[in-house]
Amino acid sequence: MPARQRTQILLASTLYGAATLAAALDAGLLPAADRRLLVVANTAATPETTAALDEAPGFASLGARFDGLLSWNDAIRPFHPTGWSPRPDDAPLWERHLRLLWDLGTDEVAIVLESLQVNPALALAQIFTDAPLDVYADGLMSYGPTRSKLDPLVGTRVRSLLHLDLVPGLRPLLLSEFGVEPRVVPGEVVTKVLGELADAAAASLPPAPEGAALLLGQYLSALDILTPEEEERLHVRMLRGAVARGHRRVVFKPHPSSPARWSGMLEEEAERLGADLTVLDAPVLAEVLYQRLRPALVVACFSTALLTARTLYGLPVARAGTDLLLERLAPYQNSNRVPVTIVDALLPDLERSGPAAGAGEEDLDGLLAAVGYAMQPQVLPGLRPAAERYLSARLNARTRRYFKRRRLTALALPGAIPSQLAFLPRSPAVRRVVRRARAVRRRLLKRTVTT
Repeated sequence: MPARQRTQILLASTLYGAATLAAALDAGLLPAADRRLLVVANTAATPETTAALDEAPGFASLGARFDGLLSWNDAIRPFHPTGWSPRPDDAPLWERHLRLLWDLGTDEVAIVLESLQVNPALALAQIFTDAPLDVYADGLMSYGPTRSKLDPLVGTRVRSLLHLDLVPGLRPLLLSEFGVEPRVVPGEVVTKVLGELADAAAASLPPAPEGAALLLGQYLSALDILTPEEEERLHVRMLRGAVARGHRRVVFKPHPSSPARWSGMLEEEAERLGADLTVLDAPVLAEVLYQRLRPALVVACFSTALLTARTLYGLPVARAGTDLLLERLAPYQNSNRVPVTIVDALLPDLERSGPAAGAGEEDLDGLLAAVGYAMQPQVLPGLRPAAERYLSARLNARTRRYFKRRRLTALALPGAIPSQLAFLPRSPAVRRVVRRARAVRRRLLKRTVTT
């Protein structure tokens, strides 16, 4: 009986993700396959009016590495990629549908995908129930815990986690609850792939000064983290900070979905400060600008691009607004918390000077173990001893910003209450009073309901 053909399905929803896949393929990190099909998902709020990643400048050089290009949006139309997943009873029907639509026949299918805990990646994994999975992470979220408890029927199928070594030596927490082995995509391979994008995008890139300070917008108000007005003020802070450091030429790269009026406010501030501001709204990756413009400074809030600038390109970087983000992120389990924490702990503050502004967190492993456990104690219960050690030894005025007292109290972790009151949780008398109070409260609530 002839062997079945092995088909690898690779899912990407961002150009950076597609570049990571191309780099992993070039580095020989992907399992062998007879053919590889790249499935593109447009996850924009209104994909009908937003260009998909395969329409971005330079994509052709990435797409040439694959044997076929498919659209996830077309396959599940009229559903939206981020809001749809198959009902369990319908999964076999959807697998049959996709095998016919994508000409898979009886092929052995393996899947490489991003963000396994959310759709569309989770939906694809749920449809092909027997397919082995490899996950790639293209940002700082790989260092944080899995954002929710995954079905073991999905999580135990993951063979590896491919990630960029953006913080050298730091081990990702993502999918560690399933014993998944992280594998580093070599930085030199990544920069080579991104160089292809830069070369392809050169013709369509508007004029911009080389050696300027580069400000990166993230459109945080779309995530309900900041209000639009607060984000505008954050961009102005970035501009003022760059000018205060002596940069008279500044390039601002807004998020593709951000309102045009934000650029107008920056232009007014730049004129007041006497700075030469260029707004570069071309649909290119920040890494393309690193290679074409070689900025003298890269400024952002907590973008992964800050770490690629520092680690892959050796560029000076500075952060702005992470203190506000650490306070605003809610709930504590928000998956952006680890990226914000890493950037705040490692990178210099744009608006401060001196050693304290860029010394970095000495025990980043311990910090992330404590933050990761506080975020997802049910997913990573084994991190509790490490969290307790870190909080007992290193919780101070500087590191307390990474934790919420209410969260530490709920998990009975060190630092939940002032040290002079630390005996209270261990006091039998206090525990008896609390139990009685709770019992009285339950009786009162029961009487209220019955009346």
